[in-house]
Amino acid sequence: MMPKALRARLLLASLLLLPVFFGLTGFALQQAFHHSLEAAEEERLKLQVYLILGAAELKGDRIMIPDELQEPRYGQVESGLYGFLNDGNDMLVWYSESAKLLTDALLDQLDVEGLKTGESRFSRMPQEGMFVYQFALLWEIAGREHNYVFTVLESDSEVKTEQHAFNTRLWGWLSGAIFLFLLVETALIRWGLKPLTQLAGDLKRIELGQSDKLTGEYPSEVQAVTDNLNLLISNERLQRERYRNTLGDLAHSLKTPLAVIQGARQEKLSFDEYQKLVTDQAGRMDQIVQYQLSRAVKSQGRVLAKKTPVAPLIERMTAALSKVYRDKDIQVTLQLAGDYQLPADERDLMELLGNILENAFKYGRHQVTVSFSNGGGMLQIDIADDGEGISPELRQTILKRGERADTSAPGQGIGLSVAVDILSSYDGELVIAESPLGGALFSIRMPLN
Repeated sequence: MMPKALRARLLLASLLLLPVFFGLTGFALQQAFHHSLEAAEEERLKLQVYLILGAAELKGDRIMIPDELQEPRYGQVESGLYGFLNDGNDMLVWYSESAKLLTDALLDQLDVEGLKTGESRFSRMPQEGMFVYQFALLWEIAGREHNYVFTVLESDSEVKTEQHAFNTRLWGWLSGAIFLFLLVETALIRWGLKPLTQLAGDLKRIELGQSDKLTGEYPSEVQAVTDNLNLLISNERLQRERYRNTLGDLAHSLKTPLAVIQGARQEKLSFDEYQKLVTDQAGRMDQIVQYQLSRAVKSQGRVLAKKTPVAPLIERMTAALSKVYRDKDIQVTLQLAGDYQLPADERDLMELLGNILENAFKYGRHQVTVSFSNGGGMLQIDIADDGEGISPELRQTILKRGERADTSAPGQGIGLSVAVDILSSYDGELVIAESPLGGALFSIRMPLN
């Protein structure tokens, strides 16, 4: 089974891959060294042929090779170095003293045919354990040309010994390299995964209530994760705070209708009057509960939210509001160039835009305009009307919960505070100014990413 720990997985992968890698490397080095040994052997045997050729002498119409050559091994029986000379008819003309005990079967394998004058041939006889080098030349004797082939054999025992010694050293070093590599990789893995261990420790401290967020310094690859985790933790705390505030607001809001119902028992009311009073207060409590629940479940956090197209939302809302306020015959102008999408929950955008657009339709006389602008990574949505506008001293006041600029119109004064609350959760802002149409201009600015 695949181990669950990242450290164990990486070490297991190394244990599987390192032998393959170093095995292929060792095999390639073995082959390269073997070829170099054979090339060196060929050069040595070529020099031996030149040594015999340099010692050859002409006596009459024959080539004579002295018994004693510069290389003493030619004079030692079974020394491992053997020399031969064949004429053009494949007749053995001369052989060294060292070759006296060589078998006929081996000599029969020394094929001298097929070599042209000046050509050489190097080969190996693995079963006999010999290297063979042959060289063909043309020698003029008494005005006639004669073909000869010089052959030198040498035992491959020395090459085998060198190859074995090299292989032993090579695999010893490679085994040591694998062991050292695993030690180094273990240290590197421990060092590389240290930020994750630190992250787990920081999360544990948060779980134990010893810390409020991830405060460690992490590599850039992990920093994005820690930032999102901090955002998630912060949003979770804000949501819990929202639930607590909602419960407090709900309890405070329900106290008044409950007190009215309880006080009605002491009043001398008819059954119909009492029933109407209870029904009215129950309806009011239902409205309070629905409102507080909608505020409590409002989504938090822009990073984890799915992107929502803005223009279609505005088009649907303005179309619906035009029907609601058909008596006012509002002319709606939409300047929504650009396929902008905001990383926000669609319900939040509907609540946000719905509250401000409804104010524009409610307080505007005949015109409402909605336009987009983009700058500094922020999308600005301008909603303007041609109503009476909002005085500068009231522009901040009406953003607070329960505050209203026009107390004559129906409403609870919470729409703009809800909009501000939603914007704050997405690092946005709401600015109120004077509209070019003469009324109020609400500018919504939210990050595009």
